[in-house]
Amino acid sequence: MDVSETPGATDVTVRGDPFGPLPVASVVLDRLGTVVRWSRAAERMVGRAAADVLGRPATALLHRSVDGTAVRAEAERCRADGGWGGRLPTVHADGHRMNLYARVCPMLGPDDGASWLVLASDDAQMPWWMVDQLMLGGMLAQSPIGMALLDEELRYRWLNDALARSGGVSRNARLGRRLSELMPGLPAEQIEERMREVLRTGVPIMNFEYRGRTVADPHREHAYSTSFFRLDDSAGRVLGVCYIVVDVTDRWRAQQRLALLNDASARIGSSLDVMRITQDLADVAVPRLADFVVVDLLESVLRGEEPAQPVTGTSRIRRAGQRSVLPGCPESVARTGDVVQPSFPAARCLTDGRPVLEPVLDVATNPWIARDRPRWAKIRRFGLRSLIVVPIRTRGVIMGVATFVRRVRPDPFDEDDLLIAQEFASRAAVWVDNARRYTREHAAALTLQRSLLPHSLPGQTAVEVASHYRPADESAGVGGDWFDVIPLSSARVGLVVGDVVGHGLHAAATMGRLRTAVHTLAGLDLPPDELLAHLDDLVIRLADEEENAAGSASTAVLGATCIFAVYDPVSRRCTLARAGHPPPALVSPGGTVDFLDLPVGPPLGLGGLPFESTELELVEGSLLALYTDGLVEDRDNDVDAGLGQLRAALNRADRPLEEIRDRVIKELLPDRPEDDVAFLLARTHALRAERVASWDLPLDPAVVALARAHAARQLVAWGCGEEVLTTELVVSELVTNAIRYATEPIRLRLIRDRTLICEVSDGSSTSPRLRHSRTTDEGGRGLFLVAQFTQRWGARYTPRGKTIWAEQPLRSFDTALPSWGGFWDAPV
Repeated sequence: MDVSETPGATDVTVRGDPFGPLPVASVVLDRLGTVVRWSRAAERMVGRAAADVLGRPATALLHRSVDGTAVRAEAERCRADGGWGGRLPTVHADGHRMNLYARVCPMLGPDDGASWLVLASDDAQMPWWMVDQLMLGGMLAQSPIGMALLDEELRYRWLNDALARSGGVSRNARLGRRLSELMPGLPAEQIEERMREVLRTGVPIMNFEYRGRTVADPHREHAYSTSFFRLDDSAGRVLGVCYIVVDVTDRWRAQQRLALLNDASARIGSSLDVMRITQDLADVAVPRLADFVVVDLLESVLRGEEPAQPVTGTSRIRRAGQRSVLPGCPESVARTGDVVQPSFPAARCLTDGRPVLEPVLDVATNPWIARDRPRWAKIRRFGLRSLIVVPIRTRGVIMGVATFVRRVRPDPFDEDDLLIAQEFASRAAVWVDNARRYTREHAAALTLQRSLLPHSLPGQTAVEVASHYRPADESAGVGGDWFDVIPLSSARVGLVVGDVVGHGLHAAATMGRLRTAVHTLAGLDLPPDELLAHLDDLVIRLADEEENAAGSASTAVLGATCIFAVYDPVSRRCTLARAGHPPPALVSPGGTVDFLDLPVGPPLGLGGLPFESTELELVEGSLLALYTDGLVEDRDNDVDAGLGQLRAALNRADRPLEEIRDRVIKELLPDRPEDDVAFLLARTHALRAERVASWDLPLDPAVVALARAHAARQLVAWGCGEEVLTTELVVSELVTNAIRYATEPIRLRLIRDRTLICEVSDGSSTSPRLRHSRTTDEGGRGLFLVAQFTQRWGARYTPRGKTIWAEQPLRSFDTALPSWGGFWDAPV
């Protein structure tokens, strides 16, 4: 080696063959960066003599393309890290640019002041094998991906700048120490276990993912993907383990957001109940997005109404759902269902529809907190840190707000969290609006159903009844089946059960029309077969109307079935007719169950086919069961099996009707029937002979006085003297009309029931007519007087003529006749 003896020059240039040591120039800088030593190798490398360089700043040797700011930054890094390595763009003496690879190391000068040794090599003269090595070292050092080399004891031996920056711990602080000593916020034990496994087996581990917090960003959780591989020397000895780590936080957060939104889509909206939907929103968001969530809705939304816009301070808000990581939601100022005064951010969000993001809940930046004393107390007590409020809005209509709060997680809400909260609220808003509309429609359907079915069965003494109604779609609450008990003249009662094909609102509307028609026809005292014939005509007209309006006849109208029965407690005779309906069951007082073999009759709407009535005498205490096919038929059982089950359930006729009804329901009805079900039980009673009095009268005007005398004596015997005068007037007018306009036989009958019933029967089929008489007329006022002095009157036709009847209240009824009110139940 040839070393210069010239003062101020040091020559460390190495000569040799091309595969020998690399020529290196040496330069010494003082602490200010001034050149104080200049070697002969440096003279030859850059073409400048020592005299031209010594005493000048080293930056004067750099090429003009070098950024001065970058040079100063690198100098600061050199001082902080105790050295530096890299490429230096330099100017040769002849003016061309040359790239030197340099290493800067600290040293002590003769004056004991800090100085720096610079060793440089010319890139152009560097052998290929050294170029590759240096490029690899530079690539690893400058790579944006974190890399590190650890020895067999898992202590850091080398790491690049990217790893030092991402972890927040410098290179010098890491060297010689273990990860578990430096990063308590990471799952260091798991990571080191993977490295031991790689050292032991030599098998690399790829893409090991974990989450944690670093010194560089302690308030935000990051996700990392790390790969490990073992380093061996040429002799196969284990040198250590190398790992490469990539920050995949953005990808992880995107996956988390997608999974959270998918979960929200699956859970929110599984119900059509507004309160359930809002509670699902809170349940999904806690704890994956927030530690405490409340959802407040306009009261009108909970009622199913269209919310008034804009929302004002007078709008009533109710707490619709809430969830917390703490049991019982102690952070809340209200319970679910309570009327609440929204917080200032929530009120602002309700009025202007804009979301609110408060990363830090601080009185200094949020003055409203101090004014809201109840919430300020909760914030201080539970350490609530961060807040998001988003509107629940769809179709431009604001229906409420959702508030998200963090207290356990140290990282505050950010814009990404706000986007997720808004997505939550927008999805929930669609379902809330659907549920609100359903609530409105359901309420309308229930109102219609309640208006169509009897609210309570009317009081009468002919039968004791129990009933049950259940639609197939219980959520809608409406169906096409119905039942009714209709008081008729002369203490008789009409029992009806009908079935309209289909379910839901349209079937219920059709049912209502048919039920009204049955009531009207029953009021005319028509026999059951004639009533069904008139009802059949009505169904045909309804079908024609629907066909003209919609182009096709409704099956709900054409497929309807019905059974109608009239029971007379005086004669104990029951007349029945059915139109395509299942046969009624008759249970004797002894428990024998028979299904009456009535003529079937066609379903309503076919037209042209007759209906037939069957009359039979019933023993007092007999049980008559009328039902629709939904009770005895479903896809798993045929009708015969259902009738067998019904027979078994009815065989205890001596039990209370409610008990029998409940037993039938339990044994025959599933929890979710496939068809609507209407079920009516009627236990017959007979009117005792002493409560009925009758007289046959000759066709003689003189018999009118005798008829009045008979009636007066009977009323006195019954203890109804207060009704004598009115009854004499009614008897006189009805008997006079029969004698004057009708034929024999003429019969007068009084019935003491809940009312006093007066009947006059004759052999004529002419219909009486109420008319207004002129002042000069000598007659024509009889029926007018009867109508004025009684509560109702009418006429019915019999096989042998007609009967004119009139009813008047009995003022002594409560003490004279027992009430059957305790045996009645309202429809289910």
